[in-house]
Amino acid sequence: MFITKKHLSRRTVLRGMGAAIALPFLESMVPAQTRLERTEARPKSRLSCIEMVHGAAGSTVEGGEKHYWSPAKEGADFEMSESLKPLDGLRDYITVISHTDLGPANASAPAEVGGDHFRSSATFLTAAHAKMTEGADIQLATSIDQLYAQRFGQDTPLPSIQLSIEATDGAGACDYGYSCVYSDTISWASPTSPLPMTRDPRQVFESLFGDGGTSAQRATRLKEKRSILDKVARDVNRLGKDLSPSDRNRLASYLEDVREIERRIQRIEAYNSGEDARELPTAPLGVPDSFEEHVMLMFDLQVLAFQAGITRVSTFKMSRDVCQRVYPESGVKMSFHSASHHGETGEKLAEFAKLNQYHVSKVAYFLEKLKSTPDGDGNLLDHSLVLYGSPMGDSNVHNHIRVPIFLAGHANGNVKGNLHLVAADGTPMANVLLTVLHKIGMPDESIGDSTGVFAI
Repeated sequence: MFITKKHLSRRTVLRGMGAAIALPFLESMVPAQTRLERTEARPKSRLSCIEMVHGAAGSTVEGGEKHYWSPAKEGADFEMSESLKPLDGLRDYITVISHTDLGPANASAPAEVGGDHFRSSATFLTAAHAKMTEGADIQLATSIDQLYAQRFGQDTPLPSIQLSIEATDGAGACDYGYSCVYSDTISWASPTSPLPMTRDPRQVFESLFGDGGTSAQRATRLKEKRSILDKVARDVNRLGKDLSPSDRNRLASYLEDVREIERRIQRIEAYNSGEDARELPTAPLGVPDSFEEHVMLMFDLQVLAFQAGITRVSTFKMSRDVCQRVYPESGVKMSFHSASHHGETGEKLAEFAKLNQYHVSKVAYFLEKLKSTPDGDGNLLDHSLVLYGSPMGDSNVHNHIRVPIFLAGHANGNVKGNLHLVAADGTPMANVLLTVLHKIGMPDESIGDSTGVFAI
C-alpha cells in the first residue's frame, strides 16, 4: 500500500493582522512511516541560562559545613541540600556541580578591587574578565547562549530571547569605573556586543506572537482587550479539521495557555493603570509589582517559546547586583543585598539560605512546567538543558569561590541527571560552561579559563 508523505510542516505559523502564532509539536508534523529523529520535527535541545546574583549561603565556610547549598553526599541518590529542597521531586533531571570557582570575575589589578558587583554578571556565561571602562570601549567575550544561538538558532523565528526582572541602567557608568552594561545583561553576541534584556512581559508576548502591524492597530487591540488569537481564529478552525483528535486537543491546550498568559498580562496592565500607588512606579504597565507574579509569568513565556519552536535559547536575569528588593513570600524580612552581607553569623546566614531556597523554588516551577509539556517523544525538560547559578560565591566578602550552580534536564539524552559532583579545589566554573556546550552539540575546545569537562 502506498503511504503518502504529506504532512504539516514544523514551521507552520497561523497568521492574521498583527499576529503570528507558531504551533507546538503535533503528530501531524511527522510524515507517515518515518522515524521522528529523521524529520525536521525532531526535538532539538533547548538551552536556558538563569542567573541569580549575590551568591549563596552555602558558599561560606559555615554554610558549606551545614550543606546549605552543596549536598552532603556525592554521586547518585544524594539528599537535596537546604537550598535545593524545592528540586527534590525533579531529582532525575538534576545535576549539581559543587565547588567550582569563577576566577575571571576577580579583580586583576589594584584599581579593580571592590568592583565585583559590577563585573560579576558579565562573567557568568562568558568566563571572561570584563575590561574596566566607563566608556563605549567595552570588551568581554561571546556568551555560551549566543554561541549556541549563532549555530543552532538561525532556523527559528527568534534566535534567542533575553529576559530580566529588575530595571537596567541601559547606558553610562555605574560604580568602581565600570560601564553599567556589564551588570545589565548576561548575554553577549560578541566581545563588544551586549544584548539588552527585556523586562516587560507585554513586550515579550508581542515578540513571540505579534506580527508587526501598525502601532495604532496594536494600541486599538490592547485598548479593546481583544485577544491576539482573534486574528487567527479562522485559520485555527480550518487547521483543526485536518488534525487527529489528539492533535486537536494538544493545539487547543496550547492556545488556551497562550490566551491565559495574555489575560494575565491584561489584568496586570489594567491594575497598574488604576489610581492606586505602585510599588514600582517607573516600571512599564505590563510589569507586576510582585516579584513572584513577574518571575512566574516570564518563565511561562519561556515555556511557550520553547514549546512552539519560536526559539531554542533563552537567558533570564532574575535579579541585579546590589538589588534591595524584599521577597515577602520567602518569609525573610530583610532586603536581598543586605541579607547577602550576613557577616557569617549563624542566624543571618540561615536567613540568607532561606532566600536562596525561595529563589530556587521559582526555578523548580519552571522545570515542572517544562516537564509537563509534551515535546516529540518526550517532554520539554527531556529535550532541554537549564543552567542556574550565581557568578558570586560568598557575597559577604564578594568572592567567586565555590559558586552555586546546578543543571537540569536531559538535553536529548546527553545528560543523566540524579548526580552530584564535587570538583577539586580551584576547578574553573568555565568547565561547567564547556560541559554544557558539549552536551548541546557544540564542539568548542575551550571557553574562558576552562581546563576540561565534567562527566555527566
